[in-house]
Amino acid sequence: MHRRVNITLPEETIRLISRVTGKGDRSRFIDKAVKHYIEEIGKANLRKQLKEGAIQRAERDLGLAHEWFLIEEETWQKSKK
Repeated sequence: MHRRVNITLPEETIRLISRVTGKGDRSRFIDKAVKHYIEEIGKANLRKQLKEGAIQRAERDLGLAHEWFLIEEETWQKSKK
């Protein structure tokens, strides 16, 4: 389903759109451009959230890794005997 909307764009934006698409393909071009932009913003937000989460949990994760290393080291030493 399609819905007609009236939007206002700067002249420069219209010129850019006209350079890459014909008059009859503007709607399809704008549709794809908006979807691509939203997808990229979503990916950037996810990367930001993952990074922030990793930073927040870094100290805890390092502690867990250290604990497991000690357990594995002890087990390895016992298996050598």
